[in-house]
Amino acid sequence: MNFELTKEQQMIKEMVREFAEKEIAPNAAKWDEEAYFPVEAFKKMGELGLLGIPFPEQYGGAGGDTISYAIAVEEIGRACGGTGLSYAAAVSLGASPIYYFGTEEQKQQWLVPMAKGETLGAFGLTEPNAGSDAGGTRTRAVLDGDEYVINGEKCWITNAGHARQVIVTAVTGKDERGKNIISAIIVPTNTPGFTIRCNYDKMGVRASNTCELVFENVRVPKENVLGDPTKGFKQFLYTLDGGRISIAALAVGIAQAAFEKALQYAKERTQFGQSISKFQAIQFKLADMAMEIELARNMVHKAAWLKDQGKPFTKEAAYAKLFASEAGFRACNQAIQIHGGYGYMKEYGVERHLRDIKLMEIGEGTSEIQRLVIARQLGC
Repeated sequence: MNFELTKEQQMIKEMVREFAEKEIAPNAAKWDEEAYFPVEAFKKMGELGLLGIPFPEQYGGAGGDTISYAIAVEEIGRACGGTGLSYAAAVSLGASPIYYFGTEEQKQQWLVPMAKGETLGAFGLTEPNAGSDAGGTRTRAVLDGDEYVINGEKCWITNAGHARQVIVTAVTGKDERGKNIISAIIVPTNTPGFTIRCNYDKMGVRASNTCELVFENVRVPKENVLGDPTKGFKQFLYTLDGGRISIAALAVGIAQAAFEKALQYAKERTQFGQSISKFQAIQFKLADMAMEIELARNMVHKAAWLKDQGKPFTKEAAYAKLFASEAGFRACNQAIQIHGGYGYMKEYGVERHLRDIKLMEIGEGTSEIQRLVIARQLGC
């Protein structure tokens, strides 16, 4: 693989950075403080084609590759972790499953408006009692004539409060071995019996919309099943593999922002008659941060490249997500340390990066789950 960006990738990087620095970064602290979902920013992202980067032009997308998409996530995350999370979820979780597994009719009805940035989607997997154990799903969908009747609840679902539809995982039967068959079903958010509550008070990524979903005898047409009704489990495993690339890219972006603030501060702050960047203790921190961020970025791009080439990328996506999130947390933590007491204050912005990046070690599979995924890929 080539570690030099193509002209198209470089253009996307510059375009998204310019947009993020102008439209997102100046508002990030306010959105964080108010837990405000930036609807206006998403409209502008849609107009720029950012919500359709990895989808073909025939579905309203930009026909870009996964590396280009990862670059966009990193640049938006560098400006605001919460906005970056909702952007990543809109593409990787809201739209991608319909592109990969949907019928042509489903793509026209649901994917095209998302890729054009006219609507948002969400992905309802996690439940109060089934987080890492997605196989323990309790939400049920029972076929009644030509409709599925859904009952259950989901938690921590990104973008659901602003979504036109949510892809929901539900148990629809048993296989010959007596194991649950899990299907993915597209549920319009205006369906009777479908309640969405967005009342979470989060530590970080506060500009991202996070909701709980309740389904009480929610009826949807059986043609809303996504792809093969017996393959829902495999579908969301593939979806999560792709999502891990974007979460890793987001971690790189947040860490990059923290590093840049720390480097600038170290050059400006004087102690004992010189800037603290002249002290080896600070130099070593900055060197480690820069190295780990670059390594994480390379892992993200490799996983994205493998995906684009149609090669297996499960292990590499887990590598990237695990390393980027943990290295990113170290970088954000050290950024506060370099700032000293000022780092603990909101006005310098680095404490927000630490709060935001913590979720990267939890969402889309915890660090512990990533290690399990890697071990299984190694044949353990």
